[in-house]
Amino acid sequence: MDLRTIKNYESWLTDSFFDEDTRRELVEIKGDIKEIEDRFYKDLEFGTGGIRGVIGAGTNRMNKYTVGRATQGLANYITKKGMEARERGVVIAYDSRHMSREFSEEAALILAANGIKTYLYENLRSTPQLSFSIRYLRATAGIVVTASHNPPEYNGYKVYWEDGAQITSEAAEGIIEEINRIYDLRDIIKLNTQEAKDQGLLKIIGKEMDDAFIEAVKGKSLRGEIIQEVAEDFKIVYTPLHGTGNLPVRRVLSEVGFENVIVVPQQELPDPEFSTVGYPNPEDPKAFALAIELAEREGAQIIIGTDPDCDRVGVVVRNPEGKYVPLTGNQVGALLVDYLLSTHKERNTLPDNGVIIKTIVTSEMGSTIADYYGIKSLNTLTGFKYIGEKIKEFEETGEYKFIFGYEESYGYLAGTHARDKDAVVTSMLICEMAAYYHRLGKTLYQGLLSLYDQYGYFVESLISITLKGKEGMDKMKKTLASLRNNPPKEIAGMKIIALEDYLGQKRIFTNGNQEEVLLPKADVIKFFVEDGWIALRPSGTEPKLKLYGGVRGNSLEGAQETLHKLLDSVKELL
Repeated sequence: MDLRTIKNYESWLTDSFFDEDTRRELVEIKGDIKEIEDRFYKDLEFGTGGIRGVIGAGTNRMNKYTVGRATQGLANYITKKGMEARERGVVIAYDSRHMSREFSEEAALILAANGIKTYLYENLRSTPQLSFSIRYLRATAGIVVTASHNPPEYNGYKVYWEDGAQITSEAAEGIIEEINRIYDLRDIIKLNTQEAKDQGLLKIIGKEMDDAFIEAVKGKSLRGEIIQEVAEDFKIVYTPLHGTGNLPVRRVLSEVGFENVIVVPQQELPDPEFSTVGYPNPEDPKAFALAIELAEREGAQIIIGTDPDCDRVGVVVRNPEGKYVPLTGNQVGALLVDYLLSTHKERNTLPDNGVIIKTIVTSEMGSTIADYYGIKSLNTLTGFKYIGEKIKEFEETGEYKFIFGYEESYGYLAGTHARDKDAVVTSMLICEMAAYYHRLGKTLYQGLLSLYDQYGYFVESLISITLKGKEGMDKMKKTLASLRNNPPKEIAGMKIIALEDYLGQKRIFTNGNQEEVLLPKADVIKFFVEDGWIALRPSGTEPKLKLYGGVRGNSLEGAQETLHKLLDSVKELL
């Protein structure tokens, strides 16, 4: 353990500036060298969108001091933008996690002390509503306190800018620069709640924003008449997984006409422990165990589930054997691309310059469908903020009209009312799409099979390799550097055609050429083989190395077999 780590720990342990709960927690780990090092070997990093970590005492933990430092840095950055930026203010929302309310209030009172008007939600709200509210109120920025679908011990703090999207890399660098100038936590200033309200710097918001958000979401419905036709016998089972989606998702489904929305009772109310799931992630099939039991009893046509901050949504439907099975994010994305484009084409509302935007690790099936409809599809780096940046760019240039954006990790956005993935609007559209297929006498799964028949069998997978602590981060960096500098010639007996290095260039091995990668720099590498690809990237929010793969085949079984061979071969390399 280095001297800086020891000094940080001793300071937090003995300085009267820190509260008694913090010191008591640190006394309990005295002598645990590995734990002390992990808590104090660095400051919790403000990345490209904010901070996220395990809740607890220490410089590398989520607590009121690290939240305060981040907020003071943000306040200093906004102050440098001028008086108008301070007056337009910041909107703050938060989810159902441990300390979410406390961290939100801490941020609000620090912003207020810096003369920045702050709109704080009265209680928990979804991330997409936060994005919408920034635009609706014409605020300078926004904060949402959430760790999305991470385990219960985590929390986080994401920053958004005036367009409603997560901050750009340029803004993040400016905020980080301000944070790094705060050497002493005593330099963080804060008002109390009454002072902030008396000075007109803290406004509590709620119902007005709720109503405006729901109306904006309802405006994205495409086939309301079909909902009315099937409403009586079409059953939806929904689980908010103890998070923020319960009220907005149920409300929007009701207001567009769905009459049989059945909520999983054990998972309806907020619970920071996520006691019925442990890992509240709709990407995890185990999260739907209770929902499937309920759906079987009720005979539901579809199951949907949203994560704690309601920006991701998962879908479970009946397969041809009558068993409830989860759809992947890639499958749902492809279904939605086809549903949106086919409906717009049928109604002659498909724009000539329409665009679909996805990430580099998302299936190519959506792009293939978009090509069929004559619609452009574009790739961005992983992270919905990059999709948000493109939406803003195209609004300013008029080059394309945004229709739909999505990523394989269950995040989707239709329309521009928000600039982040929105599980409220997507829940509505998924249920509407399922109702459309239901009227045709098909399940959503049968709809997917028909798309496979038309466009080819696309199969994808993701493997997450957990690498905790300082040693894990070091290993992750060395692994990527090694593969980048000494790439293999083949994977699973399949010759590598090209390597896209998002820190460098695209190398085409068949002819030795190199091409520029027209995306921001990122520590990601992507190998291409015939009819397939493999990508590796460090998670931006968790201590994990993520391994992605995708294959297109002539049959589902053949594509799955090829993908398994690719992934197994790369795991051996790692």
